[in-house]
Amino acid sequence: MRIISGACRGRKLVQIQGRDIRPTSDRVREALFNILGPDIREKRVLDMFAGTGALGLEALSRGAQSAVFLDAARSSCNVIKRNVELCRMADHARIIRHDLINASLPVFHQLFDLIFMDPPYNKGYPEQVIKTPGFFELLAPGAIIIVEQSAKESLNYPVNSLDKYLEKKYSRTTLTFLRKSATDDKDAYDYPKTDNSHLPRFL
Repeated sequence: MRIISGACRGRKLVQIQGRDIRPTSDRVREALFNILGPDIREKRVLDMFAGTGALGLEALSRGAQSAVFLDAARSSCNVIKRNVELCRMADHARIIRHDLINASLPVFHQLFDLIFMDPPYNKGYPEQVIKTPGFFELLAPGAIIIVEQSAKESLNYPVNSLDKYLEKKYSRTTLTFLRKSATDDKDAYDYPKTDNSHLPRFL
């Protein structure tokens, strides 16, 4: 698994071992970022169920301002830390070990422009997380949420007042793009920046 494009293009990432591990394929990851295009630059990213951190790191490589990585497994958080260091992105990354399914959302002290959600397939986790109290309040105006699911799964709409504007299928994988409405599209990513220098880098 490698970073596909940007400042870290070609950088090989440490992978997680195990039969139950299902990283996003390079083909799907490339398709996802081709859809997002250059608008990834300067975005504040939240990578949920982050695994190896490949999605958040791809975003940083392509010019995202910052990325917060969430995963419940200590082994995954350790791998993300190694990959962040390999990509020399420690100044732009935070790693939080957190169970999104069995606990309330952590306090971030910031809003996000882009959220990746790539949970285990066929468990209904995306809709559960999106409906968690406080999720909608994490989103900056115009924020985009990309949900990766099995092609056999689907989200029930509307989900927490979010608009579905694109759905793409790739073999056994479906990518669903949701958006929070913005009063004016040009202002969608102009929310004031938050200083997180006082927060711990790794939790």
